[in-house]
Amino acid sequence: MPYLVSVIDDKDDSGSTDRGPATSAFNERLIADGHRVFANGLADTDAATVVDNRGAEPVISDGPFVESKEYLAGVWVWEAPDLDVVLALATEASRICDRKIEVRPFR
Repeated sequence: MPYLVSVIDDKDDSGSTDRGPATSAFNERLIADGHRVFANGLADTDAATVVDNRGAEPVISDGPFVESKEYLAGVWVWEAPDLDVVLALATEASRICDRKIEVRPFR
């Protein structure tokens, strides 16, 4: 089953910036174990654009879609047999990248 694994950062209390080598090693292990489908970091929220075309006219605005000190900093898409496997990996990922991790299954 595929899962979206989101990396959550906090503008007021960001995690360590020296996590690149450990995160790369973790990613290599995810690939070797057949769990990683896709992964990438995201640009800062200052680069975000929100598009809302639910009304009569489309509205395009700069910035994140919610006002919050926490923001989506990156994503993984993992393949795993069940939630227990993903939660074990996410627990390790949180320690390795020094960020909160959100796990959500795809429908």
